[in-house]
Amino acid sequence: MITVSNLDLIFSDKKIFEGVNIKFIPGNCYGVIGANGAGKSTFLKILSGEMESTKGEVFIEKGNRMAVLKQDHYEYDEFTSIETVIMGHKRLYDIMRAKDALYAKDPFTDEDGIKAANYEIEFAELDGWNAEVEAEKLLNGLQVSSDNFYKKMREVSGQDKVKILLAQALFGSPDILLLDEPTNHLDFQAIEWLENFLLDYEKTIITVSHDRHFLNKVCTHMVDIDFFQAKLYSGNYDFWRESSNLAQRLMLNSNKKKEERIKELKAFIARFSANASKSSQATSRKKSLEKINLDEIVPSSRKYPYVGFTMSRDLGKDVLTVENLSASYDGEKVFQNVSFTVNREDKVAFLGRNDLAKTVLLSVLAGEIEPDSGTISWGQTVIKSYLPMDNSSYFNNNDLNLVEWLRQFSKEPQESYLRSFLGRMLFSGDQALKPVKVLSGGEKMRCMFSKLMLAEANTLIVDQPTNHLDLESIQSVNTGLSEFKGSVFLTSHDHSLLSSVANKVIEIGDLGSYTYEDNFDSYLKNENIKHYIEKIYTPSK
Repeated sequence: MITVSNLDLIFSDKKIFEGVNIKFIPGNCYGVIGANGAGKSTFLKILSGEMESTKGEVFIEKGNRMAVLKQDHYEYDEFTSIETVIMGHKRLYDIMRAKDALYAKDPFTDEDGIKAANYEIEFAELDGWNAEVEAEKLLNGLQVSSDNFYKKMREVSGQDKVKILLAQALFGSPDILLLDEPTNHLDFQAIEWLENFLLDYEKTIITVSHDRHFLNKVCTHMVDIDFFQAKLYSGNYDFWRESSNLAQRLMLNSNKKKEERIKELKAFIARFSANASKSSQATSRKKSLEKINLDEIVPSSRKYPYVGFTMSRDLGKDVLTVENLSASYDGEKVFQNVSFTVNREDKVAFLGRNDLAKTVLLSVLAGEIEPDSGTISWGQTVIKSYLPMDNSSYFNNNDLNLVEWLRQFSKEPQESYLRSFLGRMLFSGDQALKPVKVLSGGEKMRCMFSKLMLAEANTLIVDQPTNHLDLESIQSVNTGLSEFKGSVFLTSHDHSLLSSVANKVIEIGDLGSYTYEDNFDSYLKNENIKHYIEKIYTPSK
């Protein structure tokens, strides 16, 4: 158990937390949520001891071991992958090193023998003889190639480093597991493995994540950081969000019967309780939800931007035909022989093992990059608009304010018109006169969505549209793209976004492409297509 008592964190110019009291109990998974800048990652740092609070204390039950997901990808460059994983259990790794040092001594004294015997006893108690096997199981589960197990970390790709550091945190079954954005840079298969691993984990998990599917799948509770508090609620993210919205509607619509809202909430609880039925935690989750009173739910102070797209022209039947397309980046071929057809109402999720290949493909479709070969035939009715993954060129060395910046992309120059689009993305009043060069990553993305909405296109090309956004903005983007009546070309690592928006999946390999005429969840579950997918990749990839 880990207990937070009367916790304050106050800087000279800003208050983060005040009077936080929470108990984290084994067997539960706690998702920490809050607006950008609310202090989610800071909260985890205080729990881990990396940062001190202004007041209060964090009490960890004696004998409990805590593991934290490391973010420094270069810290272990001189160690092998297996060593790096085992280092997640510091005491076990220290004993292994101490044993090796003793047995290498010459002469080996009686005193050394006694020390070695004591180390061997503790080593066995910590299940040290199975350490390498456990490390390999974790790496296999996360789909790290066995070729990398005994390579130095500096020789391993960045994506595999992320997985190895995650395996390090999971190693040795720590009593308390702190995970800050554990799904970042993981492929969907690795995320699914992690979800299943955590579902059956019987100890305490505390995680920060912007991955709604992950939070919904694994979390038994949410810790909402809002109003300088960190309040605990039973249920997953969707349950918290729905409950908060219900509470908000109750406050705004007091003449509605409370019983009707409670009935609606109970129906939502029933739907949630059916999720993750294979988990050993499902029964206890259901019981905890049944005890919830609507009065316990406090409406959030956070605001949701509005993302909604109108089309200046309806889309015809034929949208796009691509034949034998090949393209390079920095002189290196990233894909070739890509062919597919997109029709009206198709919303396409582009998948692939190489993120650069997908980004280059969307850049080619948007007309930003010339292909090496092949043909691209757009339908006559298509009006397309592009949201790139890297938007820095739109903002660098730019002295314009937000209104002036957006005016560059508008046929209508009036400030009131431009402010209406900025207001949808929560830039109201004086905020709309902010210089664009001082915007945060999330604010820049919201500006780009103002630009995208302004275009009134019937075909949207969007590359990683949820990057840098908070959960509220992500949800709004999800809703906007789901309700859009035109075609969408989409890349994303957001499972919820892909599963709710896309009705067609196209995998882009280095040797070709594969089209799947169904939704994203069906694609992931279909075992029969693996044979076809492997054909579009070289064996080494």
